Amino acid sequence: MTLKKLKEYLFDNEIDLKERLFTLVMTITLISWIISLIELIITGAELVSIIALAGGIAALTVAMSLSLKYNKIKIGSIVICIGICFGYVPLTFLFGGGLNGDGPLWFLFGIIFINLCLGKKAKIIFLLLYWVELKVLWTIDLKHPELIYPNTEQMAHVYSFIAMMLIGLALSLVISIWNRIYEKEVQRSKKQKAEIESLNRAQNSFFSSMSHEIRTPINTIIGLNEMILREKISEEVAEDAVNIQSASKLLLSLINDILDMSKFASGQMQLTPVNYHPGDMLSEIVGMLWLKAKEKGLEFKVNVSPDIPDELFGDEVRIKQILINVLNNAIKYTKEGSVYLSIECNTVKEGTVNIIYTVTDTGIGIKKENIPFLFTAFKRVDEERNRHIEGTGLGLSIVKQFVDLMEGKITINSVYTKGSTFIIEIPQKTAGDKLIGEIHIESQAPSRRYLTHSKRFEAPDARVLVVDDNASNLLVISKLLRETRVHVDTAASGEEALKKTLNTFYHVIFMDHLMPEMDGIECFKALRAQTGGLCKESKVIALTANAGSDNRDLYAEEGFDGYLSKPVTGDELERELYRILPKDMTFVTGNDRQILEETISWMKNDKKKKHVAITTESVADLPKEITDKYQIAVLPHLVCTAEGNFLDGEEIETNGLLDYMSDHSKKVTTKPPEVSDIESFFAKQLSVANNIIHISISSELVNSGCNAAKEAAKAFDNVTVIDSKHLSSAQGLLVIEACRLAEKGKGADEIIESIEGIKNKVHSDFIVDNLDFLARAGQVSAKTANIAKALMARPVLGLKKGKMGVNGFYLGSRERAWKKYIDTVLKSPSRIDKKIAFVTYVGLSKQDMEWIRERIESKVKFEAIYFKKASPVIAVNCGPGTFGILTKDAERG
Repeated sequence: MTLKKLKEYLFDNEIDLKERLFTLVMTITLISWIISLIELIITGAELVSIIALAGGIAALTVAMSLSLKYNKIKIGSIVICIGICFGYVPLTFLFGGGLNGDGPLWFLFGIIFINLCLGKKAKIIFLLLYWVELKVLWTIDLKHPELIYPNTEQMAHVYSFIAMMLIGLALSLVISIWNRIYEKEVQRSKKQKAEIESLNRAQNSFFSSMSHEIRTPINTIIGLNEMILREKISEEVAEDAVNIQSASKLLLSLINDILDMSKFASGQMQLTPVNYHPGDMLSEIVGMLWLKAKEKGLEFKVNVSPDIPDELFGDEVRIKQILINVLNNAIKYTKEGSVYLSIECNTVKEGTVNIIYTVTDTGIGIKKENIPFLFTAFKRVDEERNRHIEGTGLGLSIVKQFVDLMEGKITINSVYTKGSTFIIEIPQKTAGDKLIGEIHIESQAPSRRYLTHSKRFEAPDARVLVVDDNASNLLVISKLLRETRVHVDTAASGEEALKKTLNTFYHVIFMDHLMPEMDGIECFKALRAQTGGLCKESKVIALTANAGSDNRDLYAEEGFDGYLSKPVTGDELERELYRILPKDMTFVTGNDRQILEETISWMKNDKKKKHVAITTESVADLPKEITDKYQIAVLPHLVCTAEGNFLDGEEIETNGLLDYMSDHSKKVTTKPPEVSDIESFFAKQLSVANNIIHISISSELVNSGCNAAKEAAKAFDNVTVIDSKHLSSAQGLLVIEACRLAEKGKGADEIIESIEGIKNKVHSDFIVDNLDFLARAGQVSAKTANIAKALMARPVLGLKKGKMGVNGFYLGSRERAWKKYIDTVLKSPSRIDKKIAFVTYVGLSKQDMEWIRERIESKVKFEAIYFKKASPVIAVNCGPGTFGILTKDAERG
């Protein structure tokens, strides 16, 4: 390679930086060695040194060439480092006079070489080994100088000088060339950044222009369509007009998505919070989407919790956009059944509530592996199956970004082929103490009564000027304000508007922005400075197709008195006009609440979902009164016999199972539910709760079911499975504690953290009569069971870190063993939580239980002692004559 080609290679941006650095360091090292070889020949060094260095140069050349040819830079760097650091350097030290030669200088070169050419892990390993080598070489020079080939004092100075010169020159070249490469890369990066920024500006400009151009005709369509709906028309025409209205608003929503995606990409998206009525917002959303649901034959329901504040402070436009996107998606991917929206709230702190929107459908569902990609822009999951379904792939990506911007949370629960649930939580500030009340929005075509316009006021003495270069927009605004009886004049340009304001006073001026020759902002400034003008103090409202919070801020900074974005509705126009006009000029004929009250005929209350629900398994051995009290859903395990599989505790009972097992030829096994069954269980519970915490039996036990539950939970964002590390009622104690926390209003994260923290404070062990049943279940060997029986040893089984083991034995009669067991469990009453204790048993008589109760109460006074017959699954492994005292440690104050 010539010097020119080497230079082109090193500064070629298309070649990887690591490859260029490798080539640079190797080339300079090679040149340094060649110069050293010439030095050795000239100074008449030992032939062995000359041959060794020549061989090193040849090896370095081959290694460098192969590394570059086969793109194995990493391996090549390691091989060459080994050759230099553990070959060349020690040989130079030993045959070059040791500390009195150039060896120490080449050692420093090795350190620099390692740092330049190796990755982090390899670098650390090589440096450690290199320092060990240094220690060895210095020790040889100090303790065994006879092993060092000596140099004359003169040659030592020559070698040191030449080595210093070569290494200094090599470092200078590496640093100089690398700095030039770095500067070029920086310039390249700056140029690319400028190009990207220019492209973003062009893209944003395009999207903004497109949005403006499309909004203008949509404004005409929606405005004139609203005028049609105000007229006395036939039901057929009214239905067509409603469909036009819904389709136009959905088209507008799609335009907003495209524009917003551009703003998110450029980091320009901002929220615009205002006071709004959630009831009005929801009514509008239903009006937009009922047609799509109706066309597919879907049932569409919207339920609102009555404790939601009547007025909230937040970005209503963006929240509406979020709900429209999620609902539109639900309708799109549901062939039959229903789409359901529920709205609830939880108080976060005074003045702030967490509004929870839940969208549930009976559609095709989402595969577990596709859930992480749902919020990726332009990506559609399960493409093969969904190829015939329309869509841009933008909706959910925008939803996620808006929810994050509002400091909210969105979670997904889905069972493939059965449906999905999206839960959106958005914190909002309250704007008053009034609640929304008991309302329910049904999915039906809005009635004519609902669509009939109800004017809010009249102002016959008010004069309004509308400035817009589009004749259709002037017509629409004029007609929408007709029922208010205000005097409306129009101007098709800024110049015409200034002519009118010179001779006529207008109370309010609606000003378009993008107009030819003189735009709205220029016209506004000219209006304020107009000599002899009558409208210097008039209220000017920007009425423009330039949507977005950034434009709202722009008009506010310029001094406009208000802002409305096209397309605009009659209600929005009237609301803004009423806000601006002097109150003595307006006569109120209606109010905002009248329209909502007219929808009461299709609204009613519905049951509110729990924020957190606790679930567990049949092996938790909880009494029915506790599962009923806390509404704990229980997932049954399976008992398997030759006659079939039976649901634990539901289709088979403990005593009947023990009778069956008295025949030793009968084999009984247990197994957890299948993942698909657990998914269905979780899906059902999520219909009554927003979050599920499932407390499972220890994953360390045979046929546990914990891992299956965790696998099933992957289909749901709002399901958490906790490995209790316990079984039976010890697991149940954790369930009760979780229920108490949920009852106090604790959130899912708080409950999970608390339960994880008290696992080690719960104790689960049992005393059994013998090990026969465990031997039959394969938990212990038959030999161990026979030895224990022969010694009249009654084993105590316990769990440590979730694993079952034998904690000890009690010898002698049953009564003596039981006394010892009870006394041992309750030996430190001060450390035990006395609120509750469980005695879970298998095959005990009533007399046995009374004796156990008396013995316990003589040791510790519990507020409640529950005697619970163990589930069949537990009984299979223990056998009759088994019981355990299950407690929790007291909290330390």
